Amino acid sequence: MTEQALLVLEDGRTFRGEAYGASGETFGEAVFSTGMTGYQETLTDPSYHRQVVVMTAPHVGNTGMNDEDPESSRIWVSGYVVRDPARIPSSWRSRRSLDDALREQGVVGISGVDTRALTRHLRDRGAMRVGISTTETDPEALLNRVRESGEMAGSELASEVSTSEAYVVPAVSTGSTSGPRFRVAALDLGIKANTPRMLAERGIETHVLPATSTLEEVLAVAPDGLFFSNGPGDPAATTDQVALLQGALEAGVPYFGICFGNQLFGRALGFGTYKLGYGHRGINQPVMDRTTGKVEVTAHNHGFAVQWPAAPSDHVDTPYGTARVSHVCLNDDVVEGLELRDADGHLRGFSVQYHPEAAAGPHDAAYLFDRFTDLLDREA
Repeated sequence: MTEQALLVLEDGRTFRGEAYGASGETFGEAVFSTGMTGYQETLTDPSYHRQVVVMTAPHVGNTGMNDEDPESSRIWVSGYVVRDPARIPSSWRSRRSLDDALREQGVVGISGVDTRALTRHLRDRGAMRVGISTTETDPEALLNRVRESGEMAGSELASEVSTSEAYVVPAVSTGSTSGPRFRVAALDLGIKANTPRMLAERGIETHVLPATSTLEEVLAVAPDGLFFSNGPGDPAATTDQVALLQGALEAGVPYFGICFGNQLFGRALGFGTYKLGYGHRGINQPVMDRTTGKVEVTAHNHGFAVQWPAAPSDHVDTPYGTARVSHVCLNDDVVEGLELRDADGHLRGFSVQYHPEAAAGPHDAAYLFDRFTDLLDREA
């Protein structure tokens, strides 16, 4: 007999389905992802720590799970919700089914759910806490435990997903130089494996450092540039890294940030951040690069955004230079990128709210790694 599962949202909305993955009970923030492909990247992205991901694509798991595409050493989602899971994976690269991978890593999920209705509910009411259980049959009892679980707002989570020890990803030799072109210190706030890989392809040696690293430890690497990765949690609760970034800017270190690194860049420059109603998660978000006027389709995973204090076209003076909005989401005008320039108009640092390192695509934004390389080259 198929094991039953129960899903209860913080506001009491209830869905019943079948167990998918591990048996047991889990809690987290309910969010939805609109990507039709790349679920293995989503599952292994540390940015999804303490989140229960609802897949809007109706059929999930067709290609199974392989050993080449994980973005980290484990699955990070707290729970997984799908409508119609694939019964048999069909890919020559598959090594195990998605169901088996979830079960092996203790991730509780639910299938057979009307994910369209669930997604519409989250769009109307906003992201909220949720519980999934294969052991509880009483919705009211599970609801009480959901409301006792932790909230995303106010949570500092980067230290929970970061590496505990520093490591180096060497540059890929281009044949034109005997060593790396540049050395970058990358603060691991939940970094994905493809990020240092893309830096390496551009001749950059990446020193990946724990999220708890100090400015002295960053400068000890003698970096040509500083990088802040994606990651989970509330940027307002992540204060030590903001102070580190401010110190690096004062020291004149060029900066590039992705996703969480964009939010922390905004806070370092003196701007606020706020929680979006239901966030941006998926691989089909249109963003305009205001530097070039080009529109790119991008991969997103963020529930917080930078609060720009002026009109998007305005410049704002900060203690570190002049800041401006470099990228904007064409769906809702959310700030998707910042740049910082000195008094002579030279670029000192920049960040984007989305994922140019998205291995599963789209790849429209890969040029940003070249923009960072050009910045390092000019500062050399």
